[in-house]
Formats: sequence, structure tokens, C-alpha cells
Amino acid sequence: MSVAGTYDVVTKTPMGDQKGTFTVNVSGDTFTGAVAGPMGDMEVKDGKVDGNNLSWKMDMKVPMPMELTCTATVDGDSISGKIDTGAFGSMDMSGTRAG
Repeated sequence: MSVAGTYDVVTKTPMGDQKGTFTVNVSGDTFTGAVAGPMGDMEVKDGKVDGNNLSWKMDMKVPMPMELTCTATVDGDSISGKIDTGAFGSMDMSGTRAG
């Protein structure tokens, strides 16, 4: 099964659980997409696909600007991963394929 798709995700943040929608559009060994949530949308930068593994970066604007470094693994209809905020540590992200 392809890693492409739309996922309903939850990120465990210091401000509580943040729900969002993560869109993955695959083209060969790269991908584009975005995470859309209550604090706005973040576009995927430098998205890479290696089998069922994804890696990418995002520029967070709210509540403070910072670059996030992200990794995730897709297992069937499930996705789980880590979002590294740098100075603020790492946050867990998980979810399921929407639809």
C-alpha cells in the first residue's frame, strides 16, 4: 500500500494534543503536502520517501516561529512519528488514514 494519502493525526505537544490533517502527495522518492490544523497550515519542505518511511521539514509560525524536523512511518492505514522542535525537544505524532 502506498504511503500517499490523507491522515487524521494528533501531535502530543506541551500545549496539549493538537489535531490536524496531514496530506502526503508522493512523486517517486519525494513528497509534497501539508499539515492543516487549528493553528494554521504548515507546508512540507524537503519531503523524502524511503519505502514506508517519510522525512520532511516544516516552518511553524504559531505560537512561535521555528523549523520542525519530522519523521514518520506508515504501517497500512496507521502513521506514527516524531516531530523534533530543536530546543523544545521531540513530540510524538500518530494517526490513521482518513476516509
